[in-house]
Amino acid sequence: MFTKGIPVKRSRIGLGFIALAAASALVLSGCSSSGGDKGGDAKGDSAAIITVNGSEPESGLIPSDTNEVGGGRILDVMYAGLYYYDAKGNPKLDAAESVESTDSKVFTIKLKADQKFTNGDPVDAESFVAAWNDAAKFSNARKNASWFSNIEGFDDTKDAELTGLKVVDDTTFTVTLKSAQSDFPLQLGYSSFYPVPKSAFDADGNITKDYGQNPIGNGPYKVADKGWTHKVKIEMVKNDDYKGDREAKNGGLSIVFYDSYDAAYADLLGGNLDVLDQIPDTAYANYKDDLGDRWINQPAAIFQSFTIPERLDHFAGEEGQLRREAISRAINRPQITDKIFADTRTPAVDWSSPVINGYSDSLKGKDVLTYDPEKAKELWAKADAISPWTGKFQIAYNADGGHQGWVDAVSNDLKNTLGIDASGAPNPLFGDFRQSITDRSIQTAFRSGWQGDYPGLSNFLLPLYKTGASSNDGDYSSADVDKLLDEGVAAKDVDAANEKFHAAEEILFKDLPAIPLWYQNAVAGYSDAVSGVTIGWNSVPLYYEITK
Repeated sequence: MFTKGIPVKRSRIGLGFIALAAASALVLSGCSSSGGDKGGDAKGDSAAIITVNGSEPESGLIPSDTNEVGGGRILDVMYAGLYYYDAKGNPKLDAAESVESTDSKVFTIKLKADQKFTNGDPVDAESFVAAWNDAAKFSNARKNASWFSNIEGFDDTKDAELTGLKVVDDTTFTVTLKSAQSDFPLQLGYSSFYPVPKSAFDADGNITKDYGQNPIGNGPYKVADKGWTHKVKIEMVKNDDYKGDREAKNGGLSIVFYDSYDAAYADLLGGNLDVLDQIPDTAYANYKDDLGDRWINQPAAIFQSFTIPERLDHFAGEEGQLRREAISRAINRPQITDKIFADTRTPAVDWSSPVINGYSDSLKGKDVLTYDPEKAKELWAKADAISPWTGKFQIAYNADGGHQGWVDAVSNDLKNTLGIDASGAPNPLFGDFRQSITDRSIQTAFRSGWQGDYPGLSNFLLPLYKTGASSNDGDYSSADVDKLLDEGVAAKDVDAANEKFHAAEEILFKDLPAIPLWYQNAVAGYSDAVSGVTIGWNSVPLYYEITK
């Protein structure tokens, strides 16, 4: 899910993509700190199973219907897409032999020959085209359908075939976009664009629900026989038929679904967990002493916020705009990141991440993120003049994700500054929490944010704030923002694109569809039993490199 750099085989993919790739590679090479040397030298047991933390996927493991981290990390190790992203976010050719375009509108994609899924089905042009058509089909209601909206034929009102997809031969297909999109190749490493085998489809050409529970990939790992024990763990074994750059140096993964990061950290210290990708905030004061040289603290493409849907009482129209700004100005971000997060978070000043090309700390309107209790009270009073406040304000969060500390701190700021009843609303499991957001049954504000799928600024804006986008969980809609985002996507190069995206960000500061909080570092730890631990730019370990 991620970023840049020119592919291993240089292809004619348009100046916009090359410029974005080169610029992003420079940004992502930022500083990091670590107690050790990424796990030390390889120890070499190629059959060893690496035990890592994870979370129960929100739904079945269909690539185009998964847009959360728990399911995403599983998909990323069991599939080989057209590209993968390396540790710094550089896109590298994986299933693709080349991706070529002279105008950033029509792309010719050539696949490497003789690739197969783990059930023997061929990884061919049709496996990509069929998967993308299923993803875009209106009646399928795939969560990531909007990722295909710029392909000719896409329709978000009725079922329609992606006429912009054409199979040329077994290993070649073409993609024709509605409008030029310079960063289109950069997106193609994201899981929505993964291929799916013939066996996944029913007679009508739709991926079956059963496939989501029994997925079949073509990447470094495959799900072991009866390997998925829901809400407990998923067992994966090395796919010996995968011969790409991510060939596993271990025998497989045991991804354990923990109820909390505290429990995972206890297992790490007890020798029952090999790699933990997020040390809990309760351990920030001690983790360096606990782990010696077995910790990593580095910037990552993670933006954190909480969302207040307009459908909630008191948060529509002018009243809602006033209350959102009041809430934002009532939060003491520097104090929370210092006292609770111990130098593992940085207060937000934009809507992306410091490791993303296009990040800016000089956008107009960013002052709404500055702690200003007097201004917050003034704005809240103006909102009360429109409609007096009633009820209590709650921020929902998943209790298995280490969020209680900051939610309580933010709630206390709101209590003390605005004089309202504010508190957290914990949900025990991430999957259940996300389901309540997806089906719009949640009746409170809720913690939100974004972990990069690919390393462009557009990725931190379009999926979250464009009307009807796949992860627009607050149902925000602005014609002005939509127009600027569209113009940015179609821009000729990265600088022109980012200029449009920055203009959109400045409108977001006025509307506050979410309340930006801070950027999160990747703060990880590993046991003395493993070596070769590297955390990628998006904070996910490169599991295939780990040895034991």
